[in-house]
Parts: sequence; structure tokens; C-alpha cells
Amino acid sequence: MKVLVIGAGNMGSTYAEGMRDSHLLGTKQKLMIYDTSEERRNQLKEDSEYDVFDNLEECLPQADVIFIAVKPYHASELFAKMKPMVGTDQIIVSIMAGVTLESMVSELGLTKVVRAMPNLPAQVGKGMTSYTSTDDVSRVELLTIGGLLDTTGKSIHVSNERFIDASTGISGSGPAYIFYFMESMMEAARQMGFSDKTAKTLVSSTFEGAVELFNQNDITPVGWMNRVASKGGTTRAALDSMRDNNVNELIKDAAYAAFNRATEIGEEQSAEA
Repeated sequence: MKVLVIGAGNMGSTYAEGMRDSHLLGTKQKLMIYDTSEERRNQLKEDSEYDVFDNLEECLPQADVIFIAVKPYHASELFAKMKPMVGTDQIIVSIMAGVTLESMVSELGLTKVVRAMPNLPAQVGKGMTSYTSTDDVSRVELLTIGGLLDTTGKSIHVSNERFIDASTGISGSGPAYIFYFMESMMEAARQMGFSDKTAKTLVSSTFEGAVELFNQNDITPVGWMNRVASKGGTTRAALDSMRDNNVNELIKDAAYAAFNRATEIGEEQSAEA
């Protein structure tokens, strides 16, 4: 299986590194990467396990699977260049936000297209990627794509693009919500007199431990909250404060704001195509 990654920015490089280290491509098969930046290509050439290209004509026709990891506003220009060179058996995997399956099929003239939504923790092998596809991508091909996406963490196949937009509001944008919560807790710790370093340790270790507890058991978040909080205690005072200030509803509103914006971006991209 020959894989080409178009775009070697943060996410393109993340998937390239994950696939390279997984050996899913075979011991003799190098991952192909195309990027328009000469500086970036020179950096990539230092890795002997990549075949780095400066033009699509040399690499695109060779690929079985093509990962597209460019900025969405470059999509139409890139598709126009790709269209004369792609074949009907090739599979396109897009990690471009808001670029719909319909627009890719229309602009590329291909029917085997996958749309994926990764998130930032993919950079440390803890990513969460949701993906969906056109009907022409077979079950076996989907399993293959899922395996490639799993090289950066975990992936889930969803039935349609509505769930891609929905997962944008949960896992795609979700790390920023966690960082927002962490920064608020660190700010409180600093106001209580802790140093920046100690505040970071207190908060990061608390998040890491809570997630580990959650993952290792079948107890719900509410169940864990009830285990930690006792009547009249400190944790109950904090949870009561969050309830009184509607923090639960505000978090859901934020997730829906991201979901709705993802839908809007997809509609805008389709209108421009």
C-alpha cells in the first residue's frame, strides 16, 4: 500500500509520523510526502523513511491512499491541480475542516472519499479522530483507513457527516475546553499563593489522575462526583457553586456553538465550490 500525504504542516506531519512508526505500510515501502515549502521539504528529507516530492505529477499517480492536510481555503486550488492526475481506485482521506464529501467528489471526480476530523492530542499519540465516507469505499478499505488513523491515537467511524460536525464540537474543539478549564484552575491556584510551576503540577496531575480513574472503571462522571463529594464538604461546595452558576449548561452551549459553526463552515465551503 502506497500512501501520500499532501501538506506537511502540524496535522499532516503528525499523521505522517504515526504511519511511519506503525510499519503498516510495510518495511520496504516509504511514506510519500508532498509540500510546497522548500524549507519544509528539506527538513523532511532528513528522515530516510520518507519519499519527499516537490511536484504532484511524480507522486500522486503512484498513491493508493492520499491524505490531504492543507488549509481548507487551499482546497479548490489543490483539487483543480489533482483532478487530471487521480484515478478511480484511489482513496482520498481529507482532514480539512468543513470540506464536505460532496464537494470533494464534485471537484476531484472521484467517488472513494473519506472525511476525517482529528484533534490536537494526535500530536502525542492520544488523538481522537472521527471519520465517515462515501458509499463507494468498501468495508475492507474503511478498516484499512481506520488502521491508518489509529496510528495517532483512536478513531471512530460515524454514519454521516452530521456526526463529523458534532464530533468537532466535542473532540475536535474539546481540547481547548479542557485547556480553558485548566487555565481557570491554575489562575485560582496562583491567586491562592501557589507558584506557576506548582499550579501547573497541581492541575495537570489532577486532570491526569481523574481521566485515568474514569478510563479504568465503569463508573459514570456523576458517580465519581458523588464519591468525591460529601454532604457539607469542600467538594460539594464547589459543585454546588458550579450548579448555581449553570456551568453545565454553559459547557453544553459552547460545544453546540462549535458544532453549529462547523456546519456553517461546511455550507460556506460547498457554496464556494
